[in-house]
Amino acid sequence: MSKSLRRVIAALDGAGLAADVVEMPSETRTAAQAADAADCVIDQIAKSIIFQGQVSGRLYLFVTADGRQVAPDRAAHLAGEALMRAEPDTVRAVTGFAIGGVAPLGHKTPIAGFFDASLAGFDQIWAAAGTPRHILRISPAELMKILCVQTSEFTQ
Repeated sequence: MSKSLRRVIAALDGAGLAADVVEMPSETRTAAQAADAADCVIDQIAKSIIFQGQVSGRLYLFVTADGRQVAPDRAAHLAGEALMRAEPDTVRAVTGFAIGGVAPLGHKTPIAGFFDASLAGFDQIWAAAGTPRHILRISPAELMKILCVQTSEFTQ
C-alpha cells in the first residue's frame, strides 16, 4: 500500500469513519475517469483544488464538484487575500499528493479548506484517495466534518 493511500486511510480512521476506499481497475486521474469507474454523475466527483496566497504563500484547499469551476474572486474573498494556482511541486511538498490525485484529507501539512455547497446535495460523493487508481466514497457531511469546514459559495 502506498504512503499516500495510508495517509488517507489513517485520516479516515482517526476521524472514526469507515468510508469506502476503492481500488478501480483503471486510472481515475481525471474526474471523467473517476465518474465512469464509480458509475456516478460528474458532479459527485469532489475535486481538490489548491490555491496559494499571493502575499502570504499560504495554501488553501477548495473541494468542489467537478462540473463546476472555482471563481477566483469568490475564492480570494474567502481566503482573505489574492490567490494564484499553487505550483505542482508546492502541492506535492505540502499535501504529499501529486496533481490529479490530491485527496481532500490526509495531507502532510494541514491546509485551510472550503467546501462547495453544491456537493452537499448528494448522499454520497467520490474523491481522490491518494493514488491514480484509488477513490473514496463518503457522505458530504462526513467529509466536511473531517475537514472542519462548512459549505461555501465559491464556484461559477
